This record gives sequence, C-alpha cells and structure tokens, in this order.
Amino acid sequence: MRCMLQGFIITPLAVFICTTSLLAAGQGGGNWTSYRGPTEQGHSDAADLPLRWSETENVVWKQPITGKAWSSPVIVGTRIWLTDATEDGTDLFALCLDKETGKVTFRKQIRQVAAPQYCHPFNSYASCSPLVDEGRVYVSFGSPSNACLDAETGEILWKRDDLVCNHFRGPGSSPLVYGNLLILHFDGSDRQYVIALDKQTGKTVWKTDRTVDFQDLDPATNLPNREGDYRKAFSTPIVVDVAGKPVLISLGSMALYGYDPSTGEELWRVDSIGSHSGSCRPLFGHGLVFSATGYTGEIWAVRPDGRGVVTESHVAWKYPRKSARRSSFLLVDGRLCAVDAAGVAECLDAKTGDEIWKARVGGNHSASPIHCRGRVYFFDEGGKTTVIEAGAEYKVIAENRLDDGFMASPAVSGKSLYLRTKTALYRIEEK
Repeated sequence: MRCMLQGFIITPLAVFICTTSLLAAGQGGGNWTSYRGPTEQGHSDAADLPLRWSETENVVWKQPITGKAWSSPVIVGTRIWLTDATEDGTDLFALCLDKETGKVTFRKQIRQVAAPQYCHPFNSYASCSPLVDEGRVYVSFGSPSNACLDAETGEILWKRDDLVCNHFRGPGSSPLVYGNLLILHFDGSDRQYVIALDKQTGKTVWKTDRTVDFQDLDPATNLPNREGDYRKAFSTPIVVDVAGKPVLISLGSMALYGYDPSTGEELWRVDSIGSHSGSCRPLFGHGLVFSATGYTGEIWAVRPDGRGVVTESHVAWKYPRKSARRSSFLLVDGRLCAVDAAGVAECLDAKTGDEIWKARVGGNHSASPIHCRGRVYFFDEGGKTTVIEAGAEYKVIAENRLDDGFMASPAVSGKSLYLRTKTALYRIEEK
C-alpha cells in the first residue's frame, strides 16, 4: 500500500523509518513504546538518569504486581503498560499504571484459559512485552491470545485466540508493528511460522511457515528428541533497510531468516545457525545483522542482501565463544556489547568480531541492557544492576540492588528508570 503526501510517494518502509526517527529524536522524553525503546535497540539519550539506588534511595514509588509475568514495561504519555498472568496461566491481563504515582489505573482481563499449555517454571505465561502504536496497545500471550486495546480507554478493539502453536515451554516473542501490519512469531514444538495481521482489524494478511527441515534427533546424542526443544525459539523480529528495501529479520530455531515484511516472502536464510531456543533479538548496524545462535550462544554477523540459502556466502564473521543467550545486544560507537546468561559480558568490534574486552559482571542475566549517555546498565536475575562506562575498557562505575530480581528489561521516561522485578514495578529517579 502506498499513499501520497505533499507530492511524495510514501511507502510503508518510509513511514516506518520516519516514525522510528521521530521517536528516536524524543527518546529522552516520555515515550518508551516497545521493550527495546523507541529505537528498537535499547538506547536512550535521557539526561540525568540515576546512577545509584536501593530500596531506600532514589525510589519515587514501588508498586507490587500480583501475578507472575516477565514482560517489560512500555510507556506513552502518563501511562505505563504491562501484561500479567496468574502463575497457572488461567487468567491473562493487560495492566495500565499511572506513571507519576504508580497506581494501577485498570487491570483488563484479556482471556480466561480453561486448560493452559505447559509453561516451564523459568518462563511465565506473560513474557511477551506489549507495544504501543498510534493510540493503540498490542498485547501478545502467544497462542492463547493476541489483542489490540484502545490506549485511552482500555477497550478491546479486536482479539485473536485462534493462532495455533504448542509453545512447549511457554511463549516469549514480542510483537512488532511495521506500517499497517502487526507481525508475530510462533515457533513451537509442533509448528513454526511468522504471521502478519492487519493492525486495525486483526485479520490475517499473510502467514509464512519456516522452511528449515527441523530435526527430530538431538544433534548432541543422535537420539530422538521427543520433547521439541530443538524446534523452539523466543526471539522478536526487526525490520531493516537494505539498499532502500525493507527486510524483516527473524530468528527461528536453527536458522536466521530475511523476509519481505509486506508479503511474507522468504528472501534468504542462514542455516545451521547453531542451536535452538533463541531469545536474543537481532540487531542491525554497519550493514550487518548481529544475531545470537540460541542455546549455544555464539554471535554471527550476517550481510542481509542475499537470496536463497546464504550460509556460505553472507556470514561476515562469527564469535565462537558462548555469549548472549537471552538478553539482547547493544551497539555503541562501533562496539557490540553482550552479556551471557551466566553474567559474562563481551565487547566486540562490530565490523570484524574481534574481542575488545571480556569481563565477569556476575549474576544470571535474562533482561536486556540499555545504553544512555556513555553508560551501559546490566540487570541480573538477583536484583543487581551493574553500571559500566560504554568504552573500550571494562570499568564499573556503580552497583545497585533491589529486593527481587529482573527478568523484564527496563524502560526510560524523562529522568526516570522504570524497573520491573519479579514482584514489583519501580520508578527510580535522582532526588
């Protein structure tokens, strides 16, 4: 679809880039529209973000959250949006909180599920983060429910409870808006596909099955893999501009894909990317797509301009050591920063993959780090935040602790950090 504006042809890619640029220009302001922020890369230019805090220092408010959910907060205007769920997955909710006070404005039930799928205790039934776009809030709980809410009233505008997938360990992929499309991943043990819905109506625009021949044998033992882990993935896609054309970058199990986001056509793929259960969101910069390989945690840099199977021709470099498995990357001044699940961080030259430094941050990490004005913030599952300088050497400048740990990634608005632990949401700001 194309439209005319002041004599220019505006394509969905142009609208996407323009919208992202406008949001990025205000990334130090009030809005944090997805779990990686307005730039989709975990960056903020907010002034005076807090450097130090604790349960008794620089806490503006703390709001307990009653369910079990690992989704990250998103913010537009004076409202914070979260998803939540009961621990057994029978009740799924969208939460709206007041940004200034932390009070819950409303708790909207999206669906009551009679017989929830199994969810691994490490995961939750509400791990997919919401997304806010043009006055609407999009929430996903994977196969059980996907819905669009009015951002002002909380009214459910449409809902899809018919997207079939056995998540096996629980859902984890968050939604992406591109133009008029809401794009979702369903990488389950029974089927694996990417689907685009009309964001206004929820109707299916296209659906594309993954094309990798998934193995039923565990490659480590050559024995039957009866559980389905090797068909699982939890990653969220991105759309990038490749020579003026949009490409949807999508990490599945055992492969990284490039699709036409308007039609769902598979443009290219990198096979045997290494492993299953990829959760890290791909990142784009310097003409390369950076992707973790999943459970093995290698990092691969891929040129996104190929056609067909491009494993041999378009992989620019590989970082073969175990690295990010769950948390997503940061790209700062030509350096790629990652932290693995066991708390070891690496800084790589983004163009070559050469290691600049490697250091033990400590703790276990699922939340994605953020960058703001020369600082990188790491959040671990024990409640510790480690702040380092975003430089060519590893230098810790602060360590902070809260009572509970982080599974969700942070949000930034104004001078405040909004941090969701396993049991509460905090607003942290220098007093």
